[in-house]
Amino acid sequence: MKTRKPKIKTFYTSKMALSEISENTSESPQKPRRIIEYLNQQNLINHFQIIDNFLPFEKQDFYIAHHQEYVDSFFSEELNRRYRRMLGIKWSKEFADTTRYTNASFYNAILSSIKDPDTICFSPTSGFHHATPKFGGFFCSFSGQVIASTKIYRDLGLSGAYIDLDAHHGNSIDNSYDYISDLHLAIPPEIGNINIEGKNTEYLTNLELELEKLKKWIVEKKIHYLVFCHGADSCEEDDLGRLLTKNEWLECSRIFYNFVANLDNTHGIKIPLAISLFGGYNKKDFNKVLDLHAQDLMICIKTLCT
Repeated sequence: MKTRKPKIKTFYTSKMALSEISENTSESPQKPRRIIEYLNQQNLINHFQIIDNFLPFEKQDFYIAHHQEYVDSFFSEELNRRYRRMLGIKWSKEFADTTRYTNASFYNAILSSIKDPDTICFSPTSGFHHATPKFGGFFCSFSGQVIASTKIYRDLGLSGAYIDLDAHHGNSIDNSYDYISDLHLAIPPEIGNINIEGKNTEYLTNLELELEKLKKWIVEKKIHYLVFCHGADSCEEDDLGRLLTKNEWLECSRIFYNFVANLDNTHGIKIPLAISLFGGYNKKDFNKVLDLHAQDLMICIKTLCT
C-alpha cells in the first residue's frame, strides 16, 4: 500500500546552479539545473512540487561545520589561490553563491520531510560528502549533511541517518566528529553514515544487511529521519564507477524504497525521507547520469506515492 503524498516536494531555484562550466572539471555545479530540465524534457516534472522561496545560507551556517578561516576565504577571491586544487572546481563569485543555495536546499528538504512525513522531499544537489572541517575537496565545498543534521539536532533534538550509495564513500561526517561535540547525537556513528562495500550481488546483499541494522534503530526511535543519497557513480555506465550494473544500481533503489514501504505498512512507522543526488560523471553523455537519477525518483514514486 502506497502511503506518501503523490508529489515529491523539491527545493530548487536556478540560483543553485552555475550558468556555465567550461572551466570546471565536474558537471556537479550545473547538476541541479540539469536534472530539473531533464525531468521536464521527459514529461516527469508534474510529479514534483517545486519550492523556490527558501533563503540561502549565511556564513554563520557554514561555521557550524567548518573552520571560520576556510569559510571566510571561500567567499572571497582568496579561495582561488588556496583551495582550488582541493575542490577540483574553478572558484568564482557565482560558484560561491550557488553553495549558499545548494546547502540551504539540502537542509530545507530534510527539515520539510520531518515537519510533514507524508511528503517525500528532494534536494537536487551533490557535492557535500568529501568536505572536511578545514577545507573542501573532490568537488565538495561544504559538508551539507553535517550542517543540516547539526542544525536539526540542536533545534529539534532529532537524529538522522544517511544512506550514501555514491561509489566514493563520503568522509565528511566521519571526519567531523572530533570537530563538532554533539555530531554523534545528530548522526550516530554506529549507523548514521551508511556506505556499502563490495560489488554486484555482494553489494546488494550488504545493502540489505545494513538496512536491517538501520531498521532496529528506527523501531527503537533512535533514528528519526532518513536521507537517501543514490550517487550515479556506483553504476558501471559512469566514468568513475564500476561497482554495479545498471540493473543492479536500480535494484538498490527498489531495495531501499521497499524498505521504507515496509516501515510504513508493516511497522506503522512513517519515517521522514529526503532524497539527494550526490555523484555522477559522464563527459560523453551526461544524460545517462540524469536518466539514472530520474529512474531512481520514479521508482520512489511508484513504490511510495499515492
